[in-house]
Amino acid sequence: MNKYNPTQFDDIRPYYDSEIPAAMQRIVESDFFGLLCTYVYPGRPQEDVKQMMLSFRTIRDFQLEVMRCVNEQVIARSTTAFTYSGVEQLDPKKQYLFVSNHRDIMLDACLLQYILYKNGHETTEITFGANLMSSPLVIDIGKSNKMFRVERGGNMKDFYQSSKHLSEYIRYVLTEKGQSMWIAQRNGRTKDGKDQTDQGIIKMFCMSEPEDKIKALSELNITPVSVSYEWESCDILKALELYESRFSKYIKKPGEDLNSILTGIAQPKGHVNFTICPQITEEELHQFDGCTNNEYHRAVAQLIDRRINAAYQLTPNNYIAHDLRYGQQIYRDHYTEEERYAFEAYMEQLNTFDIAEPDVLKDIYLGIYANPVDSKLALKGGENEKV
Repeated sequence: MNKYNPTQFDDIRPYYDSEIPAAMQRIVESDFFGLLCTYVYPGRPQEDVKQMMLSFRTIRDFQLEVMRCVNEQVIARSTTAFTYSGVEQLDPKKQYLFVSNHRDIMLDACLLQYILYKNGHETTEITFGANLMSSPLVIDIGKSNKMFRVERGGNMKDFYQSSKHLSEYIRYVLTEKGQSMWIAQRNGRTKDGKDQTDQGIIKMFCMSEPEDKIKALSELNITPVSVSYEWESCDILKALELYESRFSKYIKKPGEDLNSILTGIAQPKGHVNFTICPQITEEELHQFDGCTNNEYHRAVAQLIDRRINAAYQLTPNNYIAHDLRYGQQIYRDHYTEEERYAFEAYMEQLNTFDIAEPDVLKDIYLGIYANPVDSKLALKGGENEKV
């Protein structure tokens, strides 16, 4: 017997197949349709693309014919290598809650869908912050791509209700709707290079099954995902935001989220790697039987962190930044002089900003790349070890 009524999630769910034709009509009538065509289908007549999209009747049509091409263009135009591992451990008959580190607003989730599709798995539903649903076009594209709305902010009562609602929706999608799901390990992207799971996310997962904390998580099949970019998505923008938010709350400028989405898509990323880590098992969760709820949430968050950080792929940029930040050369054998020169030349962009403390901005920027090295060191248990 089903526990949930699907209509109770109409305020946040993605589109149903029956809603796709109307969404496609709105997309092709958008002022930005021509720009989208130019990027996704270079050289193809716009009218052909329009007629193709108007023929779509299902989400699968949209994902196969549009989002697949978007991902292929991103990989071809902005990466030097795209690798992945761990997909072979997935059971096509099971649903998974993929909990991922979060470096890019759109690509962390979208590129995972491409990996799943290429390997014969169903794509997942995707969390989508309400703050990103800034225009009808973004909403139509997102909800046609299995994205669902996640509310952020509000007073304590509203936050509790939206968290409970989200928790129930996650459980409904995995246990009744029969779909997998992608969610970030924290609210918002990692800006400083430290991939840490917010234990509040784990608490939220448990809200829909409060009587049994082990069952609450074990039936979700939590599977960490570690994504790494050789050149960090929106790295300059992230450094500037961290610089400006040192002493006061950062206030986003109009259109900033959209700018970050477009920058992340277009910016050269070098080698991009996805590792689908081993699932968190019920046996592992039982290690924490004697914990209080708060201790349990923290312990599970740390378990996810260990998987993600262990699988994170360090690149020469990470080692260069670490040596530069700490005035050392202990990782000198991990990069060439040419790679160091390219990294330092790229950093020259920081000098174009008129700010009071340029050395602070430089240190923040280096930290974005250096901190993953320290996360690996922490796993090995000592600052004097090399990774």
